[in-house]
Amino acid sequence: MSDWKQVLEGLQAGGVRSARKENGEWKANPEVKQAILDAFRAGELTEMDEFVDKHNLRPQKFTVERKVRVVPGGSAVRTGSYVAPGVIVMPPSYINIGAYVDEGTMIDSHVLVGSCAQIGRSVHLSAGVQIGGVLEPVNQSPVIVEDGAFIGAGAILVEGVQVLQNAVIAPGVVLSQGVPVFDCVNERQLDRGEPVPERAVVVSGTRPVSGRFSWASQAGFQMNCALIIKYRDEKSDASLALEDSLR
Repeated sequence: MSDWKQVLEGLQAGGVRSARKENGEWKANPEVKQAILDAFRAGELTEMDEFVDKHNLRPQKFTVERKVRVVPGGSAVRTGSYVAPGVIVMPPSYINIGAYVDEGTMIDSHVLVGSCAQIGRSVHLSAGVQIGGVLEPVNQSPVIVEDGAFIGAGAILVEGVQVLQNAVIAPGVVLSQGVPVFDCVNERQLDRGEPVPERAVVVSGTRPVSGRFSWASQAGFQMNCALIIKYRDEKSDASLALEDSLR
């Protein structure tokens, strides 16, 4: 799969993925990511209406047959990303190369789905959500949001963070490899790189600055963290139910 043209076609058709789940663990597909980088190198700048970009990475065009609803207002889906039937893209939003967005997902206004991000079925990315892209290094896993997850307005997921099925990320939560996640239900701290568990409800929190920064600690400064305050129950499911009529 060394031909970047074939790789981009496969990505856009959904048959090729820039990351895959093997034995319950998500892993990057380095060969695919390298082909994407090759496409950037092969591209030449060209004028496209009001824009200038690589000639081989033009925005996609949608037809009714694709069964994707792209609402007018400035959204763009780049070549080499997959958007499944039943997805809704509200304006303005952007889906970058190598991304995969599965069926029935709602991409609300001002959402970025970064390069190679993997978004599952019936996910809700609320207004202003930022899903970071990971192209380099090629062996680094991108951001993963699995089926049924709900990402609240203004949340930021970067650096290969993984959110498992039906988890809820509250508005404004920032998750990265440097932000610790504390499970208040099970009284433990998640290991670095450990996915947000299935059905977890995550909110923003703060924690004291560690004692090694004595001045900051004595001053009472706080650092950002994330807290799992519960796991989804029937009440949570009812409050997050997706409205089929919108799709």
